[in-house]
Amino acid sequence: MSKQNPRVPGRHFLQIPGPSNVPDQVLRAMARPTIDHRSAEFAQLTHRVLKNLGRVFQTEEPVLLFPSSGTGAWEASLVNTLSPGDRVLAFETGHFATLWKKVAIRLGLEVEWVEGDWRHGVDLEALETKLAQDADQRLKAVLIVHSETSTGALSDIEGARRILDATGHPALLMVDTISSLASVDYRHDEWGVDVTVCCSQKGLMLPPGLGMTAASEKARAASESASLPRSYWDWGPVLKMNRKGFFPYTPPTNLLYGMDEALDMLLDEGLEAVFARHRRLAEATRAAVTAWGLENCCLDPDGLTDSLTAVWMPDGHDADELRKVILDRFDMSLGTGLGKVKGRVFRIGHLGDMNDLMLAGTLSGVEMGLALAKVPHQKGGIAAALDYLSGSE
Repeated sequence: MSKQNPRVPGRHFLQIPGPSNVPDQVLRAMARPTIDHRSAEFAQLTHRVLKNLGRVFQTEEPVLLFPSSGTGAWEASLVNTLSPGDRVLAFETGHFATLWKKVAIRLGLEVEWVEGDWRHGVDLEALETKLAQDADQRLKAVLIVHSETSTGALSDIEGARRILDATGHPALLMVDTISSLASVDYRHDEWGVDVTVCCSQKGLMLPPGLGMTAASEKARAASESASLPRSYWDWGPVLKMNRKGFFPYTPPTNLLYGMDEALDMLLDEGLEAVFARHRRLAEATRAAVTAWGLENCCLDPDGLTDSLTAVWMPDGHDADELRKVILDRFDMSLGTGLGKVKGRVFRIGHLGDMNDLMLAGTLSGVEMGLALAKVPHQKGGIAAALDYLSGSE
């Protein structure tokens, strides 16, 4: 009798933009026996993880961990700093910016929404205009997604801070780095960010399950008068317990083991080298897309994230049909289009524990899939990518 699901030889290529591949070292670390989360050994683990997380966020400010996805970190960023009816400014750069907006609305905040075409990052001129128009300074926060995972667009956070400073506007700057932290250069302190949001399953090379926020002194001061309801997400008890190496809830000990190992790996490689590796893989992927005669979803060549590439499909061709062909034939998962670009884009993840040969295999699967799905394209994407990789340092 034949098996219903026969074995597929080789390894599955998980090339979505998160969760990313988890290194074997991290998986082995997570397999250690759980320890007493009120022990001295656990306190040492907590202090080490938080210290090294700060190095990755490039901050001297506290980083707070919650057992959650990035959505939990979004909520924590809002409920700890704002009050019912507060107005926030947000930009429609893609699916995840839209979801963060929806969280804000459900919490009782008033969102001033700058519409976008899902093919560009934040319009800094629009930001400047909105802040200048806010003479009464009703805007209490500006929400920006640094790397929009649905479109591949990267927004200029340093530029946003310059505009806030130039206009003298006191709004908090809140940034989602869920698909950029530990993949693209990001500087919480130097860029004057008040709240940085992230999670575990992308550049940090862990399974899903940890949400985190880095909070400036200004943000922590705002939390003292903020009146949105909060209990689980309250920064206060976390900050207090973290000073001793503990948490006000049962922590995900084995994920912290994995985080400890992943941070060591990132810091051993060196952040500059990590960013350069992601840039090299991204440029090679973009070289392939250009050679295929296709285009990026993000239309700004200077605003492309190095974490993933979102590829725009030719008219009349469905990205999900292409993804199915590639999964069925080559056991490779690519990211689906989300929201307004559903069916129009497929996304190639090249973040986290990734090297040149893994990318070469990924792009080979894409090029063969394009041919099998009869998507109009030109051959030579693989050659262009390999030429770039072999010629770059």
